Amino acid sequence: MTDNTTNPTGSSADSAAGSFYGGMYTEGTKVADHKAPDGPIDKKWTRRKFEAALVNPANRRKMSVIIVGTGLAGGAAAATLGEAGYHVKSFCFQDSPRRAHSIAAQGGINAAKNYKEDGDSIQRLFYDTVKGGDYRSRETNVYRLAEVSANIIDQCVAQGVPFAREYGGLLDNRSFGGVQVSRTFYARGQTGQQLLIGAYQALERQVAAGTVEQFTRHEMLEVIVDGEGEERRARGIIVRDLVTGEIETHLADAVVLASGGYGNVFFLSTNAMGSNVTATWRAHRKGAYMANPCYTQIHPTCIPVSGEHQSKLTLMSESLRNDGRIWVPKNREDCDKDPRQIKEEDRDYYLERIYPAFGNLVPRDIASRQAKNVCDEGRGVGPVVGDFRRGVYLDFADAIKRLGRAAVEEKYGNLFDMYARITGENPYETPMRIYPAVHYVMGGLWVDYDLQSSIPGLFVTGEANFSDHGANRLGASALMQGLADGYFVLPNTIRDYLAKVPPSTLKEDSPAVVEARKAVEERTERFLAINGERSVDSFHRELGNIMWEYCGMERSEEGLLKAIDLIRGLREEFWRNVRVLGSADTLNQSLEKAGRVADFLELGELMCIDALHRRESCGGHFRAESQTEDGEALRHDDEFAYVAAWEFTPPSGEQEGVGAGMGTPVLHKEDLVYEFIELKQRSYK
Repeated sequence: MTDNTTNPTGSSADSAAGSFYGGMYTEGTKVADHKAPDGPIDKKWTRRKFEAALVNPANRRKMSVIIVGTGLAGGAAAATLGEAGYHVKSFCFQDSPRRAHSIAAQGGINAAKNYKEDGDSIQRLFYDTVKGGDYRSRETNVYRLAEVSANIIDQCVAQGVPFAREYGGLLDNRSFGGVQVSRTFYARGQTGQQLLIGAYQALERQVAAGTVEQFTRHEMLEVIVDGEGEERRARGIIVRDLVTGEIETHLADAVVLASGGYGNVFFLSTNAMGSNVTATWRAHRKGAYMANPCYTQIHPTCIPVSGEHQSKLTLMSESLRNDGRIWVPKNREDCDKDPRQIKEEDRDYYLERIYPAFGNLVPRDIASRQAKNVCDEGRGVGPVVGDFRRGVYLDFADAIKRLGRAAVEEKYGNLFDMYARITGENPYETPMRIYPAVHYVMGGLWVDYDLQSSIPGLFVTGEANFSDHGANRLGASALMQGLADGYFVLPNTIRDYLAKVPPSTLKEDSPAVVEARKAVEERTERFLAINGERSVDSFHRELGNIMWEYCGMERSEEGLLKAIDLIRGLREEFWRNVRVLGSADTLNQSLEKAGRVADFLELGELMCIDALHRRESCGGHFRAESQTEDGEALRHDDEFAYVAAWEFTPPSGEQEGVGAGMGTPVLHKEDLVYEFIELKQRSYK
């Protein structure tokens, strides 16, 4: 399956080692998406829906689908498939579907409705998203996302989502980074929460109707894959009841992963504490390709780190950049002063200075990198953390003067209240302090146009897949993708698979099921038997520090090589010295965390290998060796205009067994061909 006889990249490190960075990876056959129809891009989705096979209503009742995750992508998919008549099993590890991390999204959801008559269109949303992702996303998937975006708003309004409205009663819009039109629909700073309530109500209606069976406090620990070669199919999952500790088997005709992103590999992130990679990583170990894992979004508008006591960071919505102005003192000696005492002529509104066309609404990766730059120059504000002040000001004085405090409070009041509770500072009187932090991930399991992974029968939606955002997600696009996938895309594509594949005949004593269950049990037993001296959290924090330092906002060949060595050493110590308290047959959060951190330790290594092999700066992936004369990201389209889809290989020889880690990963490239958008260097000036 693999072929590592050529080295197309040819770096100095490769040449010195004689192969890919000393054999850290091999290169396999190319991968391609064969599901998107030929023809004009605006006709592809209509044609695909028509060509997809149908399942008649009577047969739907005989078919079952497992959906892991109840956020916007998973909740919307479960509700829609349940209403269509399929038997759906819905799983989440929280005590309620309403606790999915989608609830934390604040600022808004994009849709190409052009309510402001400011030049927006499906084509412009498509263009902005591909450009914002630095030309590393797949055209066909992104155009479809833009095409169905308007339907999402109609769907949510029908569900009663309380979007903000103008004086005359029409839905209001605001702008987000990376665009010059107003296309973001919002519900104050609670957009994710309100959208999730809408999806939750639709889901619970199907639970009451009997089409959806709901399993809360259940965590997926393995995917069941049956068959060989072309007959290989995902047919179920192994889960652990987090209350009783019981290991359960659930079988179905297809499996959908809607389990979110893996930003918590960095330990400190804006993600909910429980967010993890386990569902997708277990699928990856079974053969699902992991695409672009190093593409991590750094969000510029977060409350800064304040010390070692923190276990997560808090996001302040990007919508604040509509009216807030970002600045730092021009002079280092002013960084200790009360910002209100710093004169206007002594302030550097650096985004407005560097990017006059977009100003404070540049994309997230650019705003984040420039914040890091001014802080590295010694012009950061706030307390010293480590060796630097890690903060810049987000100032609403001009907006309050222009609009009045009441108008600002109406738009952003809950966000200002949250900031005041966390920091003890009044943002109406003193500028907020913000700094970039890990937020969303653009990488995820590889999927084709139908959202099917490289394992037939395993579909992946929302943040768990890679397809729509390239190397940087534009603001207000996560909610758009989650609901588009769940309400409008997956229900139309999974039926084509279900109509053509024989129903599952697996039983609990089938070899594939027994093997998957045994793997979960052996892994659990191993965790509890180690009885080491270090807590799970201590390993997680150390991994996060390595990832942030060497695979975070800025990366280099030297740093990534060091990180890989450090992660391998840390993983070896984890499996030798971690201490997992309690037992397996009861509620045990220490055991839950151990499984998640073990997967993060493997993911972290693959992220660094992916970042190492991609020797270009692209979106949120800033490679120190690849930048323009003025310090902007420099892509190399002649070498890297492809999706990096990684295949897992198990370790061999003495390294086999639970905790052995990874073998040498295999890189499969999907060439990115741009027929409808011109590839060019990004500019927001």
